[in-house]
Amino acid sequence: MTEPTAEFWRWSEKVWHAPDLEPRAGSLVTVGIDVGSVSSQAVVLVDGVMYAYHSTRTGFNSLDSATKALDGALAGTGVTMDDVRYVVGTGYGRVNVPFANRAITEIACHARGANAMAGPSVRTILDMGGQDCKVVRCDEKGKVLNFIMNDKCAAGTGRGMEVIADTLGVPIEDIGRRSFEIDEEPAAVSNVCTVFAKSEATALLKAGWSVNRVLASYCAAMAERVAGLIDRIGLEPEFFITGGIAKNEGVVRRIERLVGCTAIRLPEGTHFDPQIAGALGAALFAHALLKKEMKAAVR
Repeated sequence: MTEPTAEFWRWSEKVWHAPDLEPRAGSLVTVGIDVGSVSSQAVVLVDGVMYAYHSTRTGFNSLDSATKALDGALAGTGVTMDDVRYVVGTGYGRVNVPFANRAITEIACHARGANAMAGPSVRTILDMGGQDCKVVRCDEKGKVLNFIMNDKCAAGTGRGMEVIADTLGVPIEDIGRRSFEIDEEPAAVSNVCTVFAKSEATALLKAGWSVNRVLASYCAAMAERVAGLIDRIGLEPEFFITGGIAKNEGVVRRIERLVGCTAIRLPEGTHFDPQIAGALGAALFAHALLKKEMKAAVR
């Protein structure tokens, strides 16, 4: 019998349900769905308070990925799609979620979600997604004031890190920790292009580098690329990072060193997760839009 292939690139799926919150008759249930290029998240709010979320892998079909994310969030809660009053879609596949009442850009949704998770003091948000990277400046309400994003190359993004995880045979959740288990910080790899970085990583291993040293070198290269993007728009504290790479301390701490600012960390034991920022922002937009529609209807 053939052993299953290890999926070093895959982040663990995550489901969370509020332990003490129960919808009542007349509750406003709203949903935000973020269909990204690599992962998809659904966040469910009840009367504007987070009730459930699910983070899963994006498949080949945006509708299927959105449905899977929402089904996972609602499973076991007693809440069904019939109870949902408003849905906002965001992310790479936002226009392909037919049950969404509205689509809003991931830039606006990440800013709104970051504001909700990290507080109104946040002014600069780094969204390190699967296929691109964005730096957003916002106000105290999470409204976008300015933003900049990298080109369409996957270099310096979540997908690039996944390729390195598979190339080196290291679970992606272990990369950050292992990148600091070295005697001396190496120079960054010369190219974070997904294709060339894979070749360079293989060449460094053949030259006698340890796996951890290669990881450190690649994390440093990603940090340098992202820091350059931050420099172009300017960093105004407070600073917060969203997306899966926010959970990679190997990249985060090196970015902080380069830009001279420590990013806000979510408290230990919090139910929040930096990967759900876009979906949370979308759900908050859904709640606000529903209340606006209800107010207009009674005039």
